[in-house]
Amino acid sequence: MADDLGHSPPGARPPKVLLITPPLLQPNTPYAAMPAIAGFLKAQGVEVVQADLSLELVLELLSPEGVDLAVRAARRMRRPSPEAAFLLANEDAYRRWIGPAVAFLQGRRPELAWRLARPGELPEGPHFRELAAPEDGGSDDAWAPGADGIADRARMAASLFLDDVADLLRALVDPDFGFSRYAEHLAVAAPVFDPILRRLRSRHPSEIDRRIDRLAREAVERERPDYVGVTAPFPGTVYAAFRIAQAAKAAAPGVVTVLGGGYVNSELRDMDDPRVFDFFDRVCYDEGYAPWLGVLGLGPEVRTRESPSVRKCESASVPNRQPANLPTCQLSNLPTCDLFIPDYAGLDLSRYVSLVETANPMSRLWSDGRWLKLQLANGCYWHRCAFCDVALDYIGGYRPADPARVVDAIEAMRRQTGLTGFHFTDEAIPPSLARGVSDELLRRGETVSWWGNVRLDRTFDAALAARMAEAGCIAVTAGLECANDRLLKLMNKGITLASARRACRAFAEAGILVHVYLMYGFPTETEAETLGALETVRGLFAEGLVQSAFWHRFALTVHSPIACDPARFGIEPLPPPPAPSGRRFALNEIPYREEGAPDLDRLGRGLALATYNYMRGQGLDLPVEFWFRKEIDSP
Repeated sequence: MADDLGHSPPGARPPKVLLITPPLLQPNTPYAAMPAIAGFLKAQGVEVVQADLSLELVLELLSPEGVDLAVRAARRMRRPSPEAAFLLANEDAYRRWIGPAVAFLQGRRPELAWRLARPGELPEGPHFRELAAPEDGGSDDAWAPGADGIADRARMAASLFLDDVADLLRALVDPDFGFSRYAEHLAVAAPVFDPILRRLRSRHPSEIDRRIDRLAREAVERERPDYVGVTAPFPGTVYAAFRIAQAAKAAAPGVVTVLGGGYVNSELRDMDDPRVFDFFDRVCYDEGYAPWLGVLGLGPEVRTRESPSVRKCESASVPNRQPANLPTCQLSNLPTCDLFIPDYAGLDLSRYVSLVETANPMSRLWSDGRWLKLQLANGCYWHRCAFCDVALDYIGGYRPADPARVVDAIEAMRRQTGLTGFHFTDEAIPPSLARGVSDELLRRGETVSWWGNVRLDRTFDAALAARMAEAGCIAVTAGLECANDRLLKLMNKGITLASARRACRAFAEAGILVHVYLMYGFPTETEAETLGALETVRGLFAEGLVQSAFWHRFALTVHSPIACDPARFGIEPLPPPPAPSGRRFALNEIPYREEGAPDLDRLGRGLALATYNYMRGQGLDLPVEFWFRKEIDSP
């Protein structure tokens, strides 16, 4: 066992680390963080095991036992809600089909396709409107005759069935449950730790809380680790991460618990609440490689006075610090052999559940398929966008990998898992690296499929897109943001509508699907500009240059250039809400005031409705103003 500083005594066995992915994340593939850290630590001689408790919890709940939980809750209702009444009327079918549907979506029972595709075989709850005919709002084009069409329709029917079950669990068992988040509201814009702490200390844990406790306890008792590392990438994993740490310490009081992940990097840099350290002994920032060396006593804890990469509670108080300093965890501190190849040992990839919730071929990539995650470069090669967290290392600390090393990693991951699908998780794949990796894949004769995020700049021309497609690129995602040249210039995006359109056309002509991230409510944006942006997006869909899109509402974050000079963008930051305890937990999004801003709630509803229809090939001939009529319902 390590000492109280996290160091192993001389001659002791190598430390053992248990890496845990907490509930809840997409169930189709392992989240990237833990395989990446596992591969790195194993190269240091550390014994590492992994446990995906997000998947374990989902599989427990999407089962006959989970259906029984919902049925018992429905029977306790004096006046059953419509969803409860539907469940009670179909409980035998739900119980009979839940196991086979999960197995089918795991790829273990392909023979069920013909039955699952048959209308009326499954109980058809609200989500089944996605299978409606076009005149009813659906898209039958996806369901071609023949075995392939049958299999695809069956996968969507099974997925929608599981979505309905998840909704029943949320409505009847635990309102905080969702396929890819749990108790998210506790961590979204959470200036104080108190709401999370109250629930952690409650004498009446929910059914799902008890299951998280048991899964964590069983993992710790089974593996007997010296360290338990938990990642919290999104708000919907934060509460479960603390719950896992609490259960781990109860099961093994001497274990050292470590917290890291994307939420920590962006939200907890200003955290000064010592109660966090009742659950986690260490909090790691940025990529986690160098911080883990410090935690394990295998290297220095890389730090500066303002921005340590590892924090621990050394006294009754945790010193506050400015969040805008660049972190100090640089890859240049580390050797560069086989350290960053993700390791999937101990994760049974056959148990992951691929969901097909839409016929849109681009949108389904996030939930369909067991994609192996790999990062080609740290940070963003542009790192100048005014709205982005460029002060943080995951954006501002750009360091690309060598293309040969990338393909070495691809080959190693393929050999270990037998899978050939890759999702490159970069902030933005540099064009030069996309070309180099494509050339190297083709030189070695590797046949893989991959997708990732790019910038729609002029370098992605027809020749490069064709080369990427030849090397296995099937799709790209990219930020088009406000789709307005004035605003693109104001936000220092480094692209124009013309360059973005050319890049989209190059990808489309190469057969590469395109998803665009969009933004509304950017400071100084007018309603007319928002409608103009939607018209641009409508045109891209109509020309077949994009297949999928999503609108995000602008958020002012503390690590962005706008936060450093808000007056230039016509906004006035407001003070954050006071912390009753006097201690701050999370700080990322800053409230602000903008005089004369349009009604963003109304615009957001119209943008979402229009894009929902565009992605289904509908409404492309309608004027954009149509989607903002009051009588039109959102999806």
